[in-house]
Amino acid sequence: MTVRPVVLFPDQRLRIVAEPVVAFDETLRTLVADLLDTVRAAPGIGITAPHIGVLRRVVVLDLPDGSGPRTYINPEIVSRSDETVRHEEGSISMPGIIEVVERAARVRVLYRDADGHERMEDAEGLRAICHQHEIDQLDGIFWMQRLPALRRSRLKARFKKAGRIGTE
Repeated sequence: MTVRPVVLFPDQRLRIVAEPVVAFDETLRTLVADLLDTVRAAPGIGITAPHIGVLRRVVVLDLPDGSGPRTYINPEIVSRSDETVRHEEGSISMPGIIEVVERAARVRVLYRDADGHERMEDAEGLRAICHQHEIDQLDGIFWMQRLPALRRSRLKARFKKAGRIGTE
């Protein structure tokens, strides 16, 4: 389909709560295809519609585990493990910047597929981390907000120094 321009940090659209999808139609399927093309071109492993300026609750994950791309419409985490893991995270909206974030080790996600059918997925490892990261983005929580203020400031300074942004 189409590789779309990625919204870069600190664009305020990355802080807006995305609206639920209500129409499971050709427009949605085109958006999903564009998201997949865009995340692969970035390159990345996960993307939300807000990453391309579309404020809808759509996530595409294309993890390196060989399972192929998966689409999650209106996803929500319905349970999280008490056990946590630490993993490096970043964003296609802030290329070149990564930091370790602590998240639940396992999650259960309720979502709809691109045809509108309700689904449930239990995830662990990288998929669980990605679900939490991307659903945060749908909720207007940029991944760096999960970091202490000092680490956040250092990352913003590094991104600014790389010539990628102004100040937030």
